[in-house]
Amino acid sequence: MRPYAFVAALLVFVALSAGAQEIKIGGIGPVTGEAATFGVSTKNGMTLAVEEWNAKGGVLGKKIKLVFADDKGDPAEGATVYTKLIQQDKVVALVGTVMSKVTLAGAPIAQAAKVPMISPTSTNEKVTQVGDYIFRACFIDPFQGTVGAKFAYNDLKARTAACIFDVGNDYTKGLSENFQKAFLALGGKVVAYEAHPTGTTDFKAQLTKIIQAKPDVIYCSDYYNDDALIATQARELGYTGPFVGGDGWDSADLVKIGGAAVENCFFTNHYAPDATTPAVLTFVKNYKARFKTSDAPDALAALGYDAMYIMLDAIKRAGKADGVKIKEALAKTDLAVVSGQVKFDANRNPIKAAAIIEIKGGKQVYRTTVNP
Repeated sequence: MRPYAFVAALLVFVALSAGAQEIKIGGIGPVTGEAATFGVSTKNGMTLAVEEWNAKGGVLGKKIKLVFADDKGDPAEGATVYTKLIQQDKVVALVGTVMSKVTLAGAPIAQAAKVPMISPTSTNEKVTQVGDYIFRACFIDPFQGTVGAKFAYNDLKARTAACIFDVGNDYTKGLSENFQKAFLALGGKVVAYEAHPTGTTDFKAQLTKIIQAKPDVIYCSDYYNDDALIATQARELGYTGPFVGGDGWDSADLVKIGGAAVENCFFTNHYAPDATTPAVLTFVKNYKARFKTSDAPDALAALGYDAMYIMLDAIKRAGKADGVKIKEALAKTDLAVVSGQVKFDANRNPIKAAAIIEIKGGKQVYRTTVNP
């Protein structure tokens, strides 16, 4: 054998040996695009979880390798990276993705390949309906929309409400639909229900109609960048009342973009970073140290961390990196994580509480918890 051929063969052997000593987990999130802060936070949470497990010896005696892909917040790109992670990278499981519209593009690919998947943050109820290999770490839109309606009606004493949402996004549509349904069931009245196209930056036409209807509260189910613009433009048009929204509001950029306009705003979330439970205190401390930040990790980071922990715990209990075994172990999960105690219902959705967060003094402040 020629020397270069021997070296090449040796390198292949070393690579194969290294691969045999690691378990590949695919991570997916939008680290660029309209929800980039969400993707970065989620990736950070996954990374921290993997590093903590590896520091304790990994799983099944092997190191965990996180193979992360950027879906750019785009369903077509999401389908591409799901396919690549499964077919080329040969991951044994997937943790992702963030946005419901992208997860709905990727989940059928994972289901067809029988690769277990857990989405950290996709709240649209259709996600886990794709199949029995698809799980999630977050509560779903019907619960989140209902919690928002109950808070508006019971705590804010609102009797009339308006909704504004992105018509091109399953997440935003689902939240507003469920808020409207729950608010009406409580005895309230929805006086305006306004959709806007994806990519809109001028919301004044919709907001003018809403403000003319004089709602006690506006339910805005968009992501933080649109939420901040909507709140700013609503204040400019004279609206002084509260906004309520979903977990899409959860970003440090919300206040940076919206400033004083997002004061007196509330949103449902998966955890409160200022909670004093040991799990939250430890997570916040470790996250700040690992990523050298003074900002508390948002819910996206917490759910990325939790989703990875749930997946790795399932692989450990499965006893082998096998799709069927991992799926079966996931279904039997009963695990305490940062966002609470997690068990899955028959539809692979977690049974867990929701936190209400208030924007007060330019900061996120825990207001209350609503149990399922």
